[in-house]
Amino acid sequence: MSGLLLRLAGPLQSWGERSAFTPVRDTAPFPTRSALIGMFAAAEGIGRGQSLDRYQELRLTVRVDRPGVRLVDYHTAGGGFPKDRTAATSGGSNKGAAVITRRHYLSDAVFVVAVTAADETVERLAGALSRPHWAPYLGRRSCVPDEPFLLRRHVDDPEEELRTRVPLSRTAPPAKDGDGPEAGTIPVEFLLEQPPPPSSPGEPAPVDVIDVNDAPVSFAQHGRSHTGRRLHRTRLPVPRSLAGPPQTLMQRLIDYAHLEESA
Repeated sequence: MSGLLLRLAGPLQSWGERSAFTPVRDTAPFPTRSALIGMFAAAEGIGRGQSLDRYQELRLTVRVDRPGVRLVDYHTAGGGFPKDRTAATSGGSNKGAAVITRRHYLSDAVFVVAVTAADETVERLAGALSRPHWAPYLGRRSCVPDEPFLLRRHVDDPEEELRTRVPLSRTAPPAKDGDGPEAGTIPVEFLLEQPPPPSSPGEPAPVDVIDVNDAPVSFAQHGRSHTGRRLHRTRLPVPRSLAGPPQTLMQRLIDYAHLEESA
């Protein structure tokens, strides 16, 4: 087993939690498993009606560098035209009026995702993400990812890498006198598909167990379906040295990504 690391950052992201079209197009506060597997399938050229079995083994861990700020966009489509030029219906007709939706986005959010799988799966995904069949996006086609996107192609233990080595896209809060040994770390939110590792000596970090319905079974256009999974949301200590001022972030990310090339 090994893994790769993705950095999901951009002006806007939107991780919808509902497969059906509704007037309110919401967003989860973190990347969903459905969206991430959809991203991998698109990169590999897997069509909507094809099997997703090849992604069942993937274990995903999300580190929340910046949760972002929620924005709501009042969105209209198909208004001001004759009926035959307005938005289409599923029955083959047209709506005859503008379709109004309120679309939710996360602004200025940053997530780093560890993808753990068998070595051959990691190699296949890394190759596809480097030269994607269809371009990746952050939940919606209008949400283009920043660089670096594929942060590392091969890591022996990507979850440990998230906790100890991947640069943080945030500034560390100032340390206070008398903070003790924990002053060398800062707490960062993680979402794990398995219970978190044992914490260091002292008070264990609280864990919030949540159930979400975002594991895709099928992306078929008229037969989308999902099943549930369990997430463990907690805050784990990350070395303070991984954070830094915004003006150094890009150089820190580039230096980290180049470690793999020089290995």
